[in-house]
Amino acid sequence: MLHASADPAPPRKLNICLLGYRSNPYSGGQGVYIKSLSSALTDIGHVVDVISGQPYPELDPRVNLIKLPGLNLFESDNHVTALRPRHLLSFTDFFEWFSMLTGGFAEPYTFGRRLVRYFKKHKPQYDIVHDNQSLSYGTLRLQRMGIPIVTTIHHPITSDLKIALQSAETWQHRLLIRRWHSFLRMQKKVVRQLEHLVTVSEASRATIADAFAIPEDSIHVVHNGIDTKVFKPNPAIEREATTIMTTTSADVPLKGLPYLLRAIATLADDMPNIKLNVLGKLRKDGGTLRLIEKLGISSRVNFFSGITVTEIADLYARATIAVVPSIYEGFGLPAGEAMACSVPVISTDGGALPEIVGTCGVIVPAGDHLAIADAIRSLLADESGRQALAAKARHRILRSFTWDKAARDLLRLYLQISGHRAGNALFVNEPLVNESLVDEPSIEEPSMEKPASPSQPGTNPEYVPANH
Repeated sequence: MLHASADPAPPRKLNICLLGYRSNPYSGGQGVYIKSLSSALTDIGHVVDVISGQPYPELDPRVNLIKLPGLNLFESDNHVTALRPRHLLSFTDFFEWFSMLTGGFAEPYTFGRRLVRYFKKHKPQYDIVHDNQSLSYGTLRLQRMGIPIVTTIHHPITSDLKIALQSAETWQHRLLIRRWHSFLRMQKKVVRQLEHLVTVSEASRATIADAFAIPEDSIHVVHNGIDTKVFKPNPAIEREATTIMTTTSADVPLKGLPYLLRAIATLADDMPNIKLNVLGKLRKDGGTLRLIEKLGISSRVNFFSGITVTEIADLYARATIAVVPSIYEGFGLPAGEAMACSVPVISTDGGALPEIVGTCGVIVPAGDHLAIADAIRSLLADESGRQALAAKARHRILRSFTWDKAARDLLRLYLQISGHRAGNALFVNEPLVNESLVDEPSIEEPSMEKPASPSQPGTNPEYVPANH
């Protein structure tokens, strides 16, 4: 950890750029990361730009958004007819379209190509560029151009691939899964050459090191934060007895929703009023809907999607218990958000979840619906136990998992990478609010070239304020 020198230079702002190949805060943890971290870095006095592909993030008005539009094929009604004649003039556009058409996912790769083109054209000057898991040849190229790069890996997508393959019922489905994850070949090559890696938990660090065959000590750990201004107790909303809350991608095997659904079905006979609220979108042609119908619990399960973070916090406020049934989590934002709302948490031991929950929740084995059912039954019968866990949980989040702490910890790393002395950055040596986690009672890129002299950020015509 850096400390201010005895004779520090005058405080100055850092120019920081965050990268996201897709950054919608409603489409996963990566969007939350971009939105929350950019705001927290701005709060402590630094200038932050976000360069993002579609879907674009919703940002603090103080944060500048630079749009790098792609084809955004996931939002197209018809992937086949989304190609326009002008796209044939661009290898990047055509490759993105053709990959999608053949079952691939090219967005990290094509975002990297557009990113390099942008830096060559506009030559922005940043003290640090922070990539949010695109792991593309483009970010590696920026590093070789002498641009200071740090990359966050939330967890290796190899975990998703492994669990998805285990859940696939036919060889055709397994073939499609392997095709979709073909971008992993690029990521494995890039990760081993990146100089500065960050992840969001100790569990992720171990998994990343194993998946990419790199030393654990080459990866820094900076935990995610929770927006405790939004996710907080709301005494104005009465908790609904026997209402369970979970946040999950309904048809993603990694998230373990089928185990929670089976647990609810197991409890239904003894608890006729038990209800499950799921924050996630239900696919009408997906396996989750078929399982719900097979278990006969359609009247007990409600899905919510496309709602605001305030409405999400209200869902937590109504819940008696929150359950995180994931097979694996690189961090576990849903667990942290529930804890911040003082909702008692039942969590599996998948990935980083025990690291986040600590002794402030009930931990059960991943993939065991009977263990989940037993934990729900026991906790619903123990009001004093729920109250004790709820109070401890909120305290743990405030102590160890805030975005202010995450921003300050990352700032120390930025300074090491960019070569600034600690005294050159605003507020860098202020004491941290949270010091510990102690509980309380495949296409190859061509050769790289050197950059031209950089100009100041914010001076090019593509610079778009976030509220435009």
